[in-house]
Amino acid sequence: MASTVRSLSGAAVAAAAMYWLDPTSGRRRRARFRDRFVRVAREVRNGVAMGTRDLTHRLRGVVIGTRALFDDDVVDDPILSARVRACIGRVVAHPGALEVTAVRGHIFLRGSILAQEHRHLMRTVASVRGVRYVEDQLGVYIDSRGIPALQGGRLHEPQRFELLRARWSPATRLLTGAGSTALLAYGLRQRGMLGLFGLLTGGALLVRATANMPLTRWAGVTGQNSIQIRKTLRVDAPVDRVFQLLAHYEKFPLFMRHVQHVHTHPDGRSHWIVAGPAGITLEWDAMTTRLEPNRLLAWRTVSNAAVRHAGSIRFEPRNGGTRLEIQLTYSPPGGALGHALARLFGADPKTELDDDLLRLKSFLETGKMPKDTAARVSQQHLSMAERTSPG
Repeated sequence: MASTVRSLSGAAVAAAAMYWLDPTSGRRRRARFRDRFVRVAREVRNGVAMGTRDLTHRLRGVVIGTRALFDDDVVDDPILSARVRACIGRVVAHPGALEVTAVRGHIFLRGSILAQEHRHLMRTVASVRGVRYVEDQLGVYIDSRGIPALQGGRLHEPQRFELLRARWSPATRLLTGAGSTALLAYGLRQRGMLGLFGLLTGGALLVRATANMPLTRWAGVTGQNSIQIRKTLRVDAPVDRVFQLLAHYEKFPLFMRHVQHVHTHPDGRSHWIVAGPAGITLEWDAMTTRLEPNRLLAWRTVSNAAVRHAGSIRFEPRNGGTRLEIQLTYSPPGGALGHALARLFGADPKTELDDDLLRLKSFLETGKMPKDTAARVSQQHLSMAERTSPG
């Protein structure tokens, strides 16, 4: 067992050394990692500053609200009416169907409202600072059929407790991050189950606060494409030439660095062989879902693909050139956590897409194959093998 662990550790160290010290790409990878680390540190610093400001404003609001509880002064009618209207717009789907009148702290509500919104509206209006009494003169309806004022609109969901929301406010992220750091420190000092509980809980809360997304999506267990990428590119080449290149997947190694080979089938299916991190080769099958010459190209991977993804490219002529709108959604192994780690090392699809788009632009505009594409590297290796062969 010990020898197996040592062998695996040695293999991991060797793979890491090959990745970082590679004579062709190692320097670029190290520089990219340094830049990513600096960017992450800057984002953390900005996040702490934003959370501090948000927390300060919330505390100030609590102080002002507490003082208002002991303030018997009557709020001016126009101001109180404006406050109520601002709250109504956040809780009902048809605020224009309501009429608000304020008279010395008394609020009169008239108009039409859906039954499922009525109770929430009354609670919200009654909680507005300065409101002393709410007179309900509303027409309450089960549904909107036959009521012109209640047509259209979008129902608002009741506000959930902050920690149960999909996205947290900056103040909540700051406080949760501070608390999770304390839990991690406690877990490192404590032994046994308490220490393990502190490490697991603190780590989960820190990840949740940093990513600002539910842990299920962060871990990639939702079964949905969790990462979305959108790009636009302007190419000084006619749209038909750009489309012909991108519609023939077998030409992708001419301008992409990691796509080694693509084999296309008459039924629109294609088999891809791509160089992954640490020398790992990935393969998957994809299917072209939409093909509109010089306008649209869309695809998606078939089931059980190594990296499930789908995307589309829209082509638009612009002054003799072409404007590309690219959309990509994918589910990386390990969910958003895997994406974040890959992004830190500069190996995520977004980073690679940026580089490949620049190669595509250069290839179309100059007609010369970039030096670091898969096809050029293969040619260099073949030439080197021919020079060193005994014959």
